[in-house]
Amino acid sequence: MVAGPNRLIRDEKRGWVRELLNQFIHPLALLLWAAALLAVITGTTALTVAIVAVILLNAIFAFLQERHAEKAVEALAAYLPERCQVIRDGTLATIEATELVPGDVIAIQEGDRISADARLLTGSLEVDLSTLTGESQAALRTPEAEINAETSLLQSVDVVFSGSSCVGGEATALVYATGMGTELGRIAALSKRVVKDPSPLEQQVARAARLIALIAVGMGMAFVPVGLFLADLPLTDTVNFAIGLLVANVPEGLLPTITLALAVGVRVLARNGALVKRISAVETLGSTSVICTDKTGTLTMNRMQVTAFWTFGGPQDPPASPPAELLPGMRVSEAMRAEAGASDLLGFRFGRASAACSNARLVNPTVFPTEAGPSASEDLGDSSDPVHSRAQDVGDPTEVAMLRHAVTLGAVGDRSDLERLVHFHFDPVLRRMSTVDRVGHQAVVHSKGAPEEILRLCTRVAGAGEDRPLGDHDRRLVEAVVQEWAARGLRLIAVADRVLHDRDLGGLSRAQAEKDLTLLGMVGLSDPARPEVAAAVTQCHAAGIRLIVVTGDNGLTAAGIARQVGIGVSGLAVVNGSDLDLMSEAELDELLERNEELIFARSSPEAKLRITDALQSLGHIVAMTGDGVNDAPALRRADIGVAMGGSGTDVAREAATMVLTDDNFASIVAAVEAGRRVYDNVRKFIVYIFAHATPEVVPLLIYAASGGAVPLPLTVMQILAIDLFTETLPALALGREAPEPGLMERPPRRRRENVINSEMLIRAWAVMGGVSAVLVTGLFLQTLASGGWAFDSATGATQPELLWREATTMTFLGIVSCQIGTAMASRTQTESLLRVGVFSNRLLLWGIGFEVLLAAAIVGIAPLQVVFGTAIPETWLMFLLIPLPFLVWGSDEAFKWLKRSRLTEQVEAAPRDFGAPQAH
Repeated sequence: MVAGPNRLIRDEKRGWVRELLNQFIHPLALLLWAAALLAVITGTTALTVAIVAVILLNAIFAFLQERHAEKAVEALAAYLPERCQVIRDGTLATIEATELVPGDVIAIQEGDRISADARLLTGSLEVDLSTLTGESQAALRTPEAEINAETSLLQSVDVVFSGSSCVGGEATALVYATGMGTELGRIAALSKRVVKDPSPLEQQVARAARLIALIAVGMGMAFVPVGLFLADLPLTDTVNFAIGLLVANVPEGLLPTITLALAVGVRVLARNGALVKRISAVETLGSTSVICTDKTGTLTMNRMQVTAFWTFGGPQDPPASPPAELLPGMRVSEAMRAEAGASDLLGFRFGRASAACSNARLVNPTVFPTEAGPSASEDLGDSSDPVHSRAQDVGDPTEVAMLRHAVTLGAVGDRSDLERLVHFHFDPVLRRMSTVDRVGHQAVVHSKGAPEEILRLCTRVAGAGEDRPLGDHDRRLVEAVVQEWAARGLRLIAVADRVLHDRDLGGLSRAQAEKDLTLLGMVGLSDPARPEVAAAVTQCHAAGIRLIVVTGDNGLTAAGIARQVGIGVSGLAVVNGSDLDLMSEAELDELLERNEELIFARSSPEAKLRITDALQSLGHIVAMTGDGVNDAPALRRADIGVAMGGSGTDVAREAATMVLTDDNFASIVAAVEAGRRVYDNVRKFIVYIFAHATPEVVPLLIYAASGGAVPLPLTVMQILAIDLFTETLPALALGREAPEPGLMERPPRRRRENVINSEMLIRAWAVMGGVSAVLVTGLFLQTLASGGWAFDSATGATQPELLWREATTMTFLGIVSCQIGTAMASRTQTESLLRVGVFSNRLLLWGIGFEVLLAAAIVGIAPLQVVFGTAIPETWLMFLLIPLPFLVWGSDEAFKWLKRSRLTEQVEAAPRDFGAPQAH
């Protein structure tokens, strides 16, 4: 059987032809196709060409923006290693990982990522399986294991898996599965089965398009009997007028403007470390009401460090660097040790035991992190990866931290002063590991592990002077320190030793070695919170966003970190994975409906998926973070799946909607703010575009209602010139508008809240549009009247051609002038423009300047006069255009003042409760 290349198959991308064709069948595009068909039937060739050109431009523009956004994450590196070591024909060779096939024998050593699923043949390994299981503790893998049919594959101690990492040991293994046949591939395939619903904006735009289509078709069809029977117009004129109504009601620039605003959001997020794979997801981010976040690497630095150190000489502050008399790498003489104090010697003994009982390796033991910045070793590469690259410290992060602490206590960092004789690997059941090492002329057992397990094996304690028996008082003292440190969220490790006689080494078992130990002391380790997270959490609370921590870590540790960054300051409940498993769906819903912030500790991948489903069923829009393969289903199910770009797996990045290049929670909050800004800006230019429908439609309705007594005030070509040309650049500039004050102090909007609501329509059609319609109709009638036309003259539409063209030109220019007012007014939804700054959006000012020049060209250049049916009006009429923007703008300022007054009353009457469930 042909195995195929050893790689994961990514989601199939739709072909570009299909994506382009989809742009031509959007509801708004279908309306324009219908208008073009009607224009063909009536023989209006120029109009047909113009409408088809509009459809083509819109489709191509939207398609290019979509393609640009989709390529935003293609630069991410593949997760599988590029090369691996394989033994073929008895020779060790390095090959491309994609060339591995079942039957190959691979060589694995400390620091390697494993390229395929394989069974160990020789050696033993400690393997980080967190990408598959979510467990951060390294697992022992050895070929010397009994096969049990009831043991799951992931728990088989002789099997290693593709995508996992070796943190200690060396081994050879026989490959039995590659590519999509591996456990990694199986979970990747499983995650693809989770159905992804359209984003809120996709749903809302489709709903808005149907609403617009209904209005446009309804008005067009309603006019046919009116034009034929009431106005007594010829069939051709009636159909052309129906086309005019249809075109006037279709916002041709809506789709490309929305697409561009979202694409701008994608680029803004990319500059801030967040890569969005689907542009509509930018808007979804803005409506996020719950963020379910990991702890390690997202809220924290993913950089373990010793923050507390205790011996029976008393608690000590962990030294930042080794003492001058005990420099790393030096052979410390007995005389020098004698000169050091008793507590220093006790610390040195603790450090030597920590260094001996460790599989970590320091690249540069003489360089230490300081408060001023990262260590030199961290500058050599990406410190977010728990299994560091060859340029970095190698090993489990906890062991690396303890080894660095040991060096500060005077231990030899490369353990060259020790000879390891026996190694008892970490046992997750026993919760400890031990080594037997040659120290000078003695054989010494060194053990480390959970304090309660190590304490149980100890009979003596190391004092400041000499060792003494372990008494009940000592046990109570250790237990008190353990309880205090655990409450602070620290990870605790106890260290002990015992001198052996050489005669005891023969056939030494683990039970024989790990007894009668001398307790040396304990360290407390923590993964410090990222300094910028606390401010981001505060911002989430102000924005009404609820935070839930979902972690595989201990509940006390997670709660300690959560409180440090401000999560759950008003109440924090911790739910362990075992308790969650026993909850019914109704009980889980009841828990989540309380609106308090939660920690789900020791959580499984299934728990993440279950929590996501429950929150969504309650009406929340959920952002879920994750980095492992096992997180992929939940990432795909969530409204916004957020994968870690630095420490995350390829499968997680593939399933997610957004990838954080810096693995930083603050980037999620910045993305939420960007999403809210984009959504606000979408609404702003929707109001701006819709405001021009009223002055375009009302004069036409006057023409129809008068039975043709009032001449046609606007041609279809002039409507297209307004909708496609003069209003486009200002609309695009509104998509770049800065955030309105108070953006992140508003509660999340409801899941089913329409992007176009009744208040927006009132503001667009009635306030700005209504004022514009009155002003524009007045200009049109004034121009006709100045040429001698009167309503009762019975001449109606038979006015001289030049006078009619001048009048329609004034209608056109009047709408353009009102557009300037609506563009300025649309910049804010609630606040006064004076507070934001009249001239703060320079792009809009340039857009208005271009709009004015384009309108002047359409009116003043002879070839364009022929195409658009315009003529140059008299000079005094042109001066009437000047006050129009200020009248429109002023009417909207009055409307927003009333809105602010109403909102103030509502806030005073009912304070906001952050994180309230969204309406169903």
